[in-house]
Order: sequence, then structure tokens, then C-alpha cells
Amino acid sequence: MAPRRRRRRPWYRTRAYRLTRTALLVTVLVTTGSRCGGHGGAGQAGDPDGVAVAGPGVSSADGRPTPPPRPLPRSRPTSFRIPSLGIDAQVAAVRLDGERQLATPPVDRPKLVGWYEGGPTPGESGTAIAVGHRDTRTGPAVFAALAFVKPGQPIEVRRADGRTAVYSVDQVKVFDKAEFPDQEVYGRTRRPELRVLTCGGLYTRRTGYTSNVVVLAHLTATK
Repeated sequence: MAPRRRRRRPWYRTRAYRLTRTALLVTVLVTTGSRCGGHGGAGQAGDPDGVAVAGPGVSSADGRPTPPPRPLPRSRPTSFRIPSLGIDAQVAAVRLDGERQLATPPVDRPKLVGWYEGGPTPGESGTAIAVGHRDTRTGPAVFAALAFVKPGQPIEVRRADGRTAVYSVDQVKVFDKAEFPDQEVYGRTRRPELRVLTCGGLYTRRTGYTSNVVVLAHLTATK
């Protein structure tokens, strides 16, 4: 009986093809990761005009590392600006209410930004908190467009001593109010950082908004 002749494997089942396919897949994944990763991290940013914003540890134009700015001494905030959103608002102090929840500015002053007076002032070390309304029954409020601020864009807070703390946006997150991460938002930090809060998610007359929009930023300059 003549020996059975072995069939030749199709090209797509050969070992050489599998190795080549694996190498190509790895190359694609690495390329995609470098394009999509890093957005929203500290120091990786660009404003709408394409001007790079250097953060702590990021090389400046001459190639030398840019040192982080020194924290400022205590001085109350007087004005709050997000130039990219056209926000330029006055600031008022807010406290915790009777249920130890962060209070908001009065509803009849929808363009006012509240600054938690129990925390750091602008530029001080630690986590500073600013809060404002998204809208009221009469129309949009100061933080109506807060969710659209982009990583790297500046937030400027003027102080009573005439100095200005400039923060750069790291991330914009939306948290369900029922699962709000207190530690992530309010937790202590060594460097000067800022959290800006407003309402977000779905709205019903009975329960209000379901979520909070939170902007996370860190100090990148003082002037």
C-alpha cells in the first residue's frame, strides 16, 4: 500500500504567518496606546490655541525641567476665572451645612462661585474646593459649561493679597451622587490642588441631578 501523501498546510495556518501576525498586532497596540494614552495626566496638556502648558517636572522650551511653583501663604479668594469657558466670577465663602454637606452659593446669585473656607485658600498646599451651580429655574448658572473644560486649560483664582494662583486642569470626571468618592475628591494632598464641583447627569424635579461634575487640577504657576 502506497504511503498517504501529506497535504500542504494553507498559508494562513503556517507558523511563519502566525508569528508575523502577532508582531503586527503588538505594533498596532503600542502605536495606539501612545496616541490615546496620557490625556488628562498632570503636565500633559494644550490649550485651544495649541500652546503647551508645562507642569511640574515637564521640560520647558530650553530642555530643562520646570520646577513646581512654591505654595502661597493663606489669603482669601476674590475672583475665579476659566478663560477657555468665558467664566469670570466673584467668589464667596461657603461652609458645611447642618448635615456636614458642602453648601452652595445662594440660588438667587447663580453667577457666584463658592470657595470652601475650611480648606486651603488659592495656591496653598492641600486640596482646595470650589463649587457653583450648573443652572437655576431662571437659566444657566456659572458652571453651566464646566464639563467641557479640557485637560491642560488654566483656572485662575485671584487672591485678596493681589496675587493669582494658576491651576492646570488634570481631569474632568462625573460621579454618581449615590457613590460619590469622598477620599478621591476631598482627600488631602501635599501639593496645592483644586477641585471644582457642580451638578451633572440626569435631572428630575423630585430628586434633582443624579451626578456631580468634578474638575481636578493642580497649581502650575503664581503671579
